[in-house]
Amino acid sequence: MHRLFVAIDLPDDLKNALGKLTSGIDGAKCVKREQMHLTLRFIGDVDDSGLESIQSALQTIQSSTFEMHLEGVGQFPPKGKPRVLWVGLKSPPALNTLQRQINTSITALRLPPEDHPFSPHITLARFKSPPHPESVRQFFARHAAFKTEPFPVQSFILFSSILAPQGPTYRKEGVYPLS
Repeated sequence: MHRLFVAIDLPDDLKNALGKLTSGIDGAKCVKREQMHLTLRFIGDVDDSGLESIQSALQTIQSSTFEMHLEGVGQFPPKGKPRVLWVGLKSPPALNTLQRQINTSITALRLPPEDHPFSPHITLARFKSPPHPESVRQFFARHAAFKTEPFPVQSFILFSSILAPQGPTYRKEGVYPLS
C-alpha cells in the first residue's frame, strides 16, 4: 500500500526561513525542513494499481506556471488550544484552479473526496498536548506580519509517505510540470 498526497514543494531558502519561525515554542513538534510543502490533495492509502491510475490521471492536468507568496500565521483549530501552527498564503486564482483540477481527477478515480474545504497553508509545528498560552501568544506577536517575496510554482508532486515513530519519510512518486 502507498499513502499518497499531492503537493507543491517549496524553494530551499523559503524552507530555511520557515524553519526559524518556530524556535522557542515549548512542546512543539516542528516539521522538518525537508518535509515542508503545500498540500493540494491528501489521497490516503492505495494499492499499486491505484498508484498507477493516479499517476496517469495527474499527467493529464494542464495548468500554467504562477507565482505565490506566503503571508501570515495561524493555528488549527482557529480558536481554543492549538494543535497545529501554520503559515498562510495569498491564494492566487491559478492555485485554486490547479487544486480543483487535481481534486476532480482524483475523485473521478472513485477515491473518497476530501472531507474539508481547501485551506492553503504550510504546517510549521504540531502539538500532542496543549502548549503554554504565553508561548503561542508570543509566536503570533513575533510573526503576525510574516510575508515572503513571491516565488514561482513550476510543478506539483505526487508524494508517498512512509510513517515511522521518528516521523514520516516522503518519496516523490511523480513530478508534474506546469506549462
